[in-house]
Parts: sequence; C-alpha cells; structure tokens
Amino acid sequence: MTYLLIRKAAWAIATLAVASLFVFLTMEVVPGDAAQVMLGINATDEAVAALRERLGLDLPLWQRYLSWVGGMVQGDFGTSYIYSEPVSYLVADRITVSLPLAIIALVLSTAIAIPIGVWTASRRGSMLDTVVMGITQVGIAIPNFWFALLMVYVFAIGLQWLPAGGFPGWDAGVFPALKALAMPAIALALPQAAILARVTRSALLETMGQDYIRTARAKGLSRRATLWGHALRNALIPVLTIMGLQFAYLLAGTIIIENVFYLPGLGRLVFQAITQRDIIVVESVVMMLVATNIIINFIVDLLYAVVDPRLRKAPA
Repeated sequence: MTYLLIRKAAWAIATLAVASLFVFLTMEVVPGDAAQVMLGINATDEAVAALRERLGLDLPLWQRYLSWVGGMVQGDFGTSYIYSEPVSYLVADRITVSLPLAIIALVLSTAIAIPIGVWTASRRGSMLDTVVMGITQVGIAIPNFWFALLMVYVFAIGLQWLPAGGFPGWDAGVFPALKALAMPAIALALPQAAILARVTRSALLETMGQDYIRTARAKGLSRRATLWGHALRNALIPVLTIMGLQFAYLLAGTIIIENVFYLPGLGRLVFQAITQRDIIVVESVVMMLVATNIIINFIVDLLYAVVDPRLRKAPA
C-alpha cells in the first residue's frame, strides 16, 4: 500500500508540473493584451507600456512562469488584473456556488444511475432493458444546456415552481439557495447519470459472467443477493473511475450551465476572465481545477485498493 501511495503521488506531482507549463504557454499564445484591454483602445502606447511594467507583463517568459509557479506553491495565486483582488479571494467566493452544485449533481446522477444500471443488468435482453438503454443513449447525445433551457421553460416560465436564474446567496437561507441550484444540478446530472448507468450495467454484466458468481448461485444464493452482495462490489472499479471523472467535470465544466442560470460560480468567473483577458485569473483557476482533478483521481486510485485488495500488493 505504501508503494502504491508513493507511486501515485509521484505521478500526480509530475502531472501537475506538466499541466502548469501547458496552461501557462497556452495563455501566452492567446491573442490580446491584458494591459490594452484594461485601458481601452484609446490608451496611449506609453500608458499601456507603463501598465504592462506594473503588472509584470514585460518580464521574460521564463521568469514570469517561475514567479507564477513559485507563488502557487506558497499559496499565492496572484492578483486579478481587472478586480484588483487576490485570485484566492475570488475563488473562495465563487466556490461556494460551484462546489455545492457539483456535489448535488453528482449525488443525483449516482442515485439515478446505480439502481438503473443494476436493474437493467439483472434484466438483460428484456424489452424494458432495451427501452431504458435507448433513453440513456438519448441522454448522452443531448447536451446539458438543452435540458437547462427546457427546464427553465417548463418549471420557471410555465409552472413557476423554481427561479429561472440567479443565486440569492447562502445568507438568504439554505432552502432558497438549494432552490436556485435545483435546476442547474438536474441539468448537469441527467447526462452524467445516463453515462454512469451504461457503465454500471456493462461492468455488472461482465462481472456476472465470472466463475465465482456461478459458484455463489450454485450454493443457493439468490440472484438478488448475488447481484448486490458480490457482483456490484467487484464491478465498482470502472464505476468509481467514471464518478471521479464526472465530479471533476462537474466542478470544472459548468461554464455554459452557470451562464444559462446566471450563477456566480467558477465557470462564470473563468468565462469573464477570458473575455476580459485577465490572464492571471484564468491560469490560476485552471490550475486549481487541474489540481482538483488530479487529487480526485488520486483518491479514486486509492479507492481501487479498498475495493480490490489485489491492487494493494507492490509489483515484484
């Protein structure tokens, strides 16, 4: 287990290093000048040059990269060019929307997908299995913003049960905040549930064909007990992989949904920073999301060892 931890941690650190270089260089080749955007098109060349010097944009590329990485290692993610506030403050303010949204969406998708995956696997080849799998395929094919617009039309405009957009803040109360996140969470959860349900079904079907499942059945164990007590646990590795990737996606990939519902989350912050050429915000937030993704995958790898004890053994 110790070897597994060391090896996975080393890979995580190396991936972070490569990702930081890629993110930094990608933002450097994006057209536009942050100083020019901040001052406007009528600014003089002298004013633009002075602002670039104040922001440190006139320094050599390698020096800016090392300064940025060194600051992140020490917990300093820089100061926004546009808002003139530390990026960490902006992230801390927006994460209170994006993180609960991602958690709610993941809980919903898991609560929907796992029972459907198990149920359809136990009825393989039936008419209901075919219908449900067809519905999940449609759910995968349709983008989540379409679900979002449809729900706004039905539940906000038509039935007027839920707000069409905006976020009142947690200070307004838990119920109003959760009510504002309900439709965005469902719009995010439905396509992810469709994917997870198909993965769960496929993993269970493969596991149920193993010899130990037939042995359990031959000893008199019921199909339901075999399915839930033996097959499901051994089918969890691909399911955990998808759940880890989905949480990282839900946290980082909500730009469209947050803009549809006017939610002040990380996705909207990144979108605004890109349009305003606020490079430091984009770089730092993207790196935070990359680090979150890597940490989640690291945790998922450790959960593999919990689910399957064979993975705890160090290779010879």
